[in-house]
Amino acid sequence: MARHIYACPLRWSDMDAFGHVNNVVFLRYLEEARIDFMFTQAAEAGAGEFAGGSVVARHEIDYKLPLVHRPTPVTIETWVTRIGGASLTVRYEVKDIAEDGTETVYVRASTVVVPYDLKNARPRRISPVEREFLSRFMDESDVVERSTAKRAEKVPAAA
Repeated sequence: MARHIYACPLRWSDMDAFGHVNNVVFLRYLEEARIDFMFTQAAEAGAGEFAGGSVVARHEIDYKLPLVHRPTPVTIETWVTRIGGASLTVRYEVKDIAEDGTETVYVRASTVVVPYDLKNARPRRISPVEREFLSRFMDESDVVERSTAKRAEKVPAAA
């Protein structure tokens, strides 16, 4: 399974009064990675319809560690966990990867994206070309692992 890799620069203005990247700024980081993935990379692969319009239906963000400003970009990996008829789910990890392969994950997130027909002001179906592009980045195992983890969290501890 391939992942889209985006090097996201950190800006001094991204920090809050506590000296780390503000939680809201992570939505901008995810947007930058998603635009590079769904607009730039998709267009280069011949699936440029996404640039004609899409809307975000849902975001889910798990903040793992604080991220502080530094001159080097942070890595955002993007992949797809679901492709429906008229929506898709994109997953992300915002992280650093050390030379020895060790990863420091700051954020794990997901976004439900709906392709949108701007001219007719309504959602549209995912085209076969878009579906083929997205399927290159598909990883359904992540969904199974997350749903299993959520079920485990709901199981009460033995008395």
